[in-house]
This record gives sequence, C-alpha cells and structure tokens, in this order.
Amino acid sequence: MSKIDELSLQEYWPVRPYRQPHRKLAFAALTTLLVSSVAVGPVAAQVPLQSSVCDAQNLPGIIEGFFQITTSLGIMGLVVIWQADSLVDMFTLDPEQKRGLKRHKRSAMKSAVILVVLGPLYTVAGPIMGLPLAECVNLVPW
Repeated sequence: MSKIDELSLQEYWPVRPYRQPHRKLAFAALTTLLVSSVAVGPVAAQVPLQSSVCDAQNLPGIIEGFFQITTSLGIMGLVVIWQADSLVDMFTLDPEQKRGLKRHKRSAMKSAVILVVLGPLYTVAGPIMGLPLAECVNLVPW
C-alpha cells in the first residue's frame, strides 16, 4: 500500500485513542452515583405517606401473582434456551459458533439470576429504605 493510500485511509478513518474499559466503567459508576444522589434528595425529604397500592383491595395480590408468573416464565425460558443451545452445540463444528453459543448461554443465565434475585432483594431492602410498596407486597417468587 502506498503512502497516498494510507493517508487517504486515515482521512476517512481517523485513529482515535483507545479508552480502557475500566475507565468507562468508572465513569459510568461515577455518573450513576452523582445522578442518584441528586435524584434521591427530594424524595428522601418527603414525608412518607400510606401507599394507595396497599389500600386497594386485591392489588397487592395481583402484583405478587404477576411477579411470580413472570419469574416462572423467565426460569422456564432459561431452561428452553439452555437446552436448545446445548442441542445446537452438539451439531456445531465451528469454534466461533461454539463460543457464540456459550456467550448466549451465559447471558441467559445472567438474566435469569437477575430475575430471581430482584424480588427477594426488593422485599428485604424495601422496608429498610422506607419504600411504601414493600410494606404490603411480597415479591419473593416461592
């Protein structure tokens, strides 16, 4: 490749400095911390009121049932995806496709873990944080 071709390529694709992933993560964490501290201030200053959800007759039960159904469907979806990826993996010879299937399985597992952990975490941390909905709704899926 000649010098002219290299210069013209640089004109269309300028070389950008590589940002390290930990810097991006640190920037995202700092931004989240600052935004959440500013956003939580007015909410923390409010006087806690009785939640209208808790006053409704069947609404807490409906919310609990919806959460249990979505968690069950998420776990069943994980099982189906895991089994399908394992089946496809048995008939795949290309190493790149196998790596892609492993990534897909890993992301499905992460999603299911998040789905299962969020309900109990909200149920435990909600009353501690003073969230009014946590007083009357139990989001533990079992």
